[in-house]
Amino acid sequence: MKLWDKGFSIDKKIDIFTVGNDRMLDTVLARYDIAGNKAQAAMLCSIGVLSEKELEDVNRELDDILAIVDAGEFEIEDSFEDVHSKIEFMLTERLGDTGKKIHTARSRNDQVLVDMHLYTRDEILNIREGVLRLFNLLMELSEKYKDVLLPGYTHLQVAMPSSFGLWFGAYGESLIDDVYMLNAAYKIADQNPLGSAAGYGSSFPIDREKTTQEMHFSQMKVNSVAAQMSRGKLEKTTAMAMASVAGTLSKMSMDICLYMCQNFAFVSFPDELTTGSSIMPHKKNPDVFELIRSKCNKIQTLPMELIMIQNNLPSGYQRDLQLLKESFVPAISTLKSCLDMAVFMLKNIKVSQNLLEDPRYLYIFSVEEVNKMVINGVPFRDAYKKVGRDIMEGNFNPEKTVYHTHIGSLGNLRNDLIREKMEKAIKDQ
Repeated sequence: MKLWDKGFSIDKKIDIFTVGNDRMLDTVLARYDIAGNKAQAAMLCSIGVLSEKELEDVNRELDDILAIVDAGEFEIEDSFEDVHSKIEFMLTERLGDTGKKIHTARSRNDQVLVDMHLYTRDEILNIREGVLRLFNLLMELSEKYKDVLLPGYTHLQVAMPSSFGLWFGAYGESLIDDVYMLNAAYKIADQNPLGSAAGYGSSFPIDREKTTQEMHFSQMKVNSVAAQMSRGKLEKTTAMAMASVAGTLSKMSMDICLYMCQNFAFVSFPDELTTGSSIMPHKKNPDVFELIRSKCNKIQTLPMELIMIQNNLPSGYQRDLQLLKESFVPAISTLKSCLDMAVFMLKNIKVSQNLLEDPRYLYIFSVEEVNKMVINGVPFRDAYKKVGRDIMEGNFNPEKTVYHTHIGSLGNLRNDLIREKMEKAIKDQ
């Protein structure tokens, strides 16, 4: 069944090509299509298209269909083009002419817009929950290991003293920026597009405020053409926020892969959380973090992919937009999985102690020595040259103590301030 069926059949080859993966992808949208149908039915009743009895019947059957979805038994067979046609067919099969009325003053494009806004709004919250779980764990680890020193690098060269507290906390605070991005995407998703119909509104006296309230949107997309144009913009903006989260995860994963290397040996994980080699018995490979890195790098390409699909399209619906789901929906699942695995792994991380006792990190204290001389009255440039000469002549024997006091330094992490920032970010949606 096709919502645009006019009584003639379409070539099977055309059908396969134009429908693509929609049937499979649309199963995740089924509950949102039901919510959109309920809002539409309530609105149609309010303007006299459906009677109170018909509304009651529609809601009853939609609740029954939702139970099928929740049980994992909802299926979109090849005879249906998408989730919208399947649910309308089920309503019509159960309610006859009442089911045929549900599409009044609405287009399939309307339905896709509503489903995607509702779905994306929920998934942004799900991603934020995953980000918050990771944030809380990172801040716990930052406090736990705040006194364990770690070599800091620039240009992959030994640079200055850092700490595991500083390192874990850095990724924790980076996630706050990602939440800001997710919040911006949420505001775009939290707008009701229903009522744009095919993109130019409807001659029916529909009540868009009614559907906005029914679906708990904070506001509506007012202009009907602007509502239609949100298709693609919604996915693109959300993809940018997802790419921000993915960028943080990818960078952290790269650090961990380096730190697990025997040449570094800064962190390790239980044997059962690593993988081995088919020919090298000693190997403990960081496969999980390598996959998080690559999956998240792939997610970081998503905004450009979505931009290129819709780039230079005119206003109004184009079939190109159908392809957005093929990349967008799986990427959401992937990002949630990466967040979940990062939390699972980091709960089991083992941190190495006394790393800076190794002679290879001797010069990491050079800046500390310069600063001590400056504090004692030596001009900075003179102190810099003096320590440089000592290093060149093999006379560098620093005190291996680190004393940093400013906010955000390894001696004064102020994780309380970082937690306050996250609390404010989570509340601002």
